[in-house]
Amino acid sequence: MADPRAGAGVRDSGAAGDHGGVHCVDVRTALSARIDGEEPPPGVTAAAVEAHLRGCAECRDWGERARRLRLLAAGLD
Repeated sequence: MADPRAGAGVRDSGAAGDHGGVHCVDVRTALSARIDGEEPPPGVTAAAVEAHLRGCAECRDWGERARRLRLLAAGLD
């Protein structure tokens, strides 16, 4: 899966990458887990991820690219 830290932004409270109270790196980790059928990281709820995605086009794009990559990889089996 793609590296969830790529383009994650700054992790300081209220800084770039903090939408909906969750940082980009945490959302990308949760999206990666969701795509792989795994549990999200502790403390990151589906509602928080969705709130973040509403305000963060970069994470929406990252999630879509990760989803497409997963589909392409599945086609190699």
